[in-house]
Amino acid sequence: MELVEQAMVRRARLRIGLLVGLAIGGLLLTAGGISYAVLVRSQEAQIQRELAWGTSHATIAGPPACSWIFQYDGVRVDTGVNPPPPGFPLSAALRTVADTGHVHLDTVTRNGTTYHVRTEARDGGIVVQAVFDARFQLSDRRHLLLAFALAATVGLLVAVLTGALVGRRAVAPLAEALTRQRRFIADASHELRTPIAQVHIRAQVMARRARTGGSAANLEDLDRLIGGTRRLGEIVDDLLLSAQLAAAPADRRTDPPVDLTVLVGAAVAAETERAAERRIALAVDMPTEPLPVPGVESALRRVAGELLANALAHTPPGGRIDVSLRAAGDYAEFVVADTGDGFDQADARRIFDRFHRGAGAGEHRFGLGLALLQEVVTSHRGTIEAQGRPHQGAVFTVRLPATRPSPPAERVSGIRRLRARQLVGR
Repeated sequence: MELVEQAMVRRARLRIGLLVGLAIGGLLLTAGGISYAVLVRSQEAQIQRELAWGTSHATIAGPPACSWIFQYDGVRVDTGVNPPPPGFPLSAALRTVADTGHVHLDTVTRNGTTYHVRTEARDGGIVVQAVFDARFQLSDRRHLLLAFALAATVGLLVAVLTGALVGRRAVAPLAEALTRQRRFIADASHELRTPIAQVHIRAQVMARRARTGGSAANLEDLDRLIGGTRRLGEIVDDLLLSAQLAAAPADRRTDPPVDLTVLVGAAVAAETERAAERRIALAVDMPTEPLPVPGVESALRRVAGELLANALAHTPPGGRIDVSLRAAGDYAEFVVADTGDGFDQADARRIFDRFHRGAGAGEHRFGLGLALLQEVVTSHRGTIEAQGRPHQGAVFTVRLPATRPSPPAERVSGIRRLRARQLVGR
């Protein structure tokens, strides 16, 4: 499995593992929170019951465990036989209840523990104050939290391992499918290139022989055969390029520099004769100095050649194609503008989809070219944009990170005006 596919599979495994881990961890936290809340509530209720019983029935001579009972008759406070903890009784609460007769509840934290206090008036003008030490309840809570912390740690480790196992098993079909897809594309491309090339060459030989002594009908059939084999070859080349892009690493910064000035110039020179045959004006604006970008030369050559071929295919006789290349900060900007068929700007993104064919495409385009161009540009950390209007031309702009900022270069413009016949639509 190649680097890009491995990265894709690793990301899928990580996401599935994280989701499984988060789900299990969320369940553990929810269970722990509910259990802790139930424990605290039950303890608080038990404490309040103990205090209520103490103020109603207990005496200073025999208070319940972890409790103290104090009595106030309006003059003095009787603390009983058990010495009270420091700070007790709460004299202010005793006087307040003696004056108002209302039940008074307090919670006091001191001496390393928490005391719950209930002060209530009894019959006969006696005020009773019950104090409950909740140190054992607090200890139970700490032990429960510690147990849940240990259980959560173990549970999260188990969740991570489970998530990794589930992710590996869940993504295994995806990894296998990607491997088979790439292998099929590469194998099919390699296997088909040779027989298609042989058929194409034989068709050309037969066409030359037919021109010298064959009939017009045979010559027309052979021309169609040549065109069909050429289109098959283009499809195979597109499939092979797609497989190569999928198998290549996405970071191109370590690739050797490619001089876009030379590359674009060669692409323009290759299309000059075809533009002349179709009577299309070709204007070129490029720097005279090198404009290097890191990348794969064959792939970038495909970008320049395909954009020029695309412009020629959609520009009618008497139209114009403007090709420009310039340094724009840390980027190299390559622009191909034509005065051809154009397209609706709403379809600007769809034209880069695989197998998308605009109006008038007919049987001559199979929707792979622009999609593959986008893959090439994206794999080189660049961008490609399309702008157009119906019957008012289109502009394709490619921006690629430059190896280094290029100084302003003397630019040379050349215009070759050629006439040609109209090609099929997009």
